[in-house]
Amino acid sequence: MKELKNKVVWITGASSGIGEALAHAFAKLGSKVVLSSRKEADLKKVVSDAGLGEEDCLVVPLDLEKYDGYEVLAAEVMAKFGRIDVLINNGGVSQRSYFAETELGVFERIMKINFMGTVALTKAVLPFMAAQRSGVLVTVSSVTGKFGTPLRTGYAGSKHAVVGFYDALRAEVWKDGLEVLIVCPGYIKTKLSLNAFMGDGSLQGKMDSGQKNGLSPELCAHKIISAIKKGKREIYPGGFKEVAGVYLKRFFPALMAKVVRKVNVR
Repeated sequence: MKELKNKVVWITGASSGIGEALAHAFAKLGSKVVLSSRKEADLKKVVSDAGLGEEDCLVVPLDLEKYDGYEVLAAEVMAKFGRIDVLINNGGVSQRSYFAETELGVFERIMKINFMGTVALTKAVLPFMAAQRSGVLVTVSSVTGKFGTPLRTGYAGSKHAVVGFYDALRAEVWKDGLEVLIVCPGYIKTKLSLNAFMGDGSLQGKMDSGQKNGLSPELCAHKIISAIKKGKREIYPGGFKEVAGVYLKRFFPALMAKVVRKVNVR
């Protein structure tokens, strides 16, 4: 998909971070932008800040943890624009707790938000893309979807699940003219660590050092858009150490198993 002007792009997690940066970037490209998250007021501010007119955008609040009825939301987007060209599943939540200290319900919430919410929205959008025989399905996973680290058992599990799901989906939808892009970022300077779940389900409420010194959301958004245009299957926006970890796990798994024990993940 080389040309993104006038294409309809639906972004979840669009009220801040990577999603907000993507909204601004697509607005500059002349795309029609659909913005989703739980925070309707914040989405409307993004619309205003990005200079999007009423004819060029649609705010569709949704909660990834409560994923029933997404077909209605997809129909709302179709009623407004008549098509959906790109779906970017960017919304999600992280974790900062050891497995032994984490309540089972926290794992259930992480899987609902990061995996089931993404699957449900993809299922709602897929029939429309298949009917038009074009479209790009994007999921923002994490490098933690390629290798696990301490304090991220539930998060890594959910992100591995997303990668596996989209890998399998790619093999199914190519015949319908659809493309699948998996994005596995390293540290990006967003609020992800501030809103990460602790073992009891409370929020961490502080910024990790890695997150604080990570890539800007704007640079990450640029890399995602570039990958969409080039038809790439998988990218790893992030710093050297995180990206190196992906390849270390792939080619030297025994060494990576030792290295990851000592990594500072806070």
